[in-house]
Amino acid sequence: MPNAKAYAVENAATPFGSTTIPRREVTDRDVEIEIQYCGICHSDLHTARDEWASVMPTVYPCVPGHEIVGKVTKVGDQVSKFKVGDAVGVGCLVGSDRSCACCHSDLEQLCPNSVFTYNSPDPHGTAPVTYGGYSESIVVDEHFVLSVPENLELAAAAPLLCAGITTYSPLKRGDVGPGRKVGIVGLGGLGHMGVKIAKAMGAHVVVFTRTPSKAEDAKRLGADEVILSTDEDQMAQHAGSFHFILDCVSARHDINMYLGMLAHDGELSLVGAPEEPFEVSAFALLFGRKKLSGSLIGGIAETQEMLDFCGEHGIVSDVEVIPIQQLNEAYERLVNGDVKYRFSIDMSSIQQD
Repeated sequence: MPNAKAYAVENAATPFGSTTIPRREVTDRDVEIEIQYCGICHSDLHTARDEWASVMPTVYPCVPGHEIVGKVTKVGDQVSKFKVGDAVGVGCLVGSDRSCACCHSDLEQLCPNSVFTYNSPDPHGTAPVTYGGYSESIVVDEHFVLSVPENLELAAAAPLLCAGITTYSPLKRGDVGPGRKVGIVGLGGLGHMGVKIAKAMGAHVVVFTRTPSKAEDAKRLGADEVILSTDEDQMAQHAGSFHFILDCVSARHDINMYLGMLAHDGELSLVGAPEEPFEVSAFALLFGRKKLSGSLIGGIAETQEMLDFCGEHGIVSDVEVIPIQQLNEAYERLVNGDVKYRFSIDMSSIQQD
């Protein structure tokens, strides 16, 4: 069984350190990938620090990373979609049962037996749990490997594998397009992708933020308007006017305030994951027949659709590329919101250890 260099945490309180992890041999339907870049998602931080213990407890050692891009180095005998040298990606999923109603509907992310890229029981028995992209290589069933459009810079394309599909999927289902007024709550790793994608879909895009200094950046990213959510007058001027609002905030906030911004039959979709439950007013939903929904990444077909859409429109994430040796510093900066808007790890740096 081959080993790969990786960065892992041994428990919730320790920093990342260099290690080696097992990777399985390539079987008939597998693709071996040399990882070139891996984005850092806030989910990585939550998992590494066991902050979702009540829902998804972390098994240690933990190797996060589910925004993976790289090149194919080996394929199994039955692989038909990829060849050595192809630019490919791996997102949040590396397996599912392929037999349930969700899988038959291309909703592998909702499969009761889905296998996440890290911290899921490893069905192959290579390790107790799956290990993610903070590593020099990975082996994945070809069904869960994605083609990266040639015109997209790999370092900036990596976050599309989570942040891109997380925002694209609900925007698409929300019928976002010309003639629709769409709000994006929060201008961070998810929010800035939501702005770019909603604008490319043809919507009138409005960013809600608590930070006045983000207004200029929001417009640079494609926003038509910016609302300071702490300004009651600005909020009142837009009340009841939005067809769709994408809530990208992972901290506790007043969701009823944003429900009040929806027009009748409007929808507020959650993609942020606050640790504490929301208090939702029934009347905020009843009056206006408003909808409150959630969305979890997307299936494999939809993720490929998103990548193709981003290739067509030249959409990538705004990234700061770092060597893996700066991983612990990057996590602290992520906690403090000190990144515009996503870290992307240059995985070639792992060879320096």
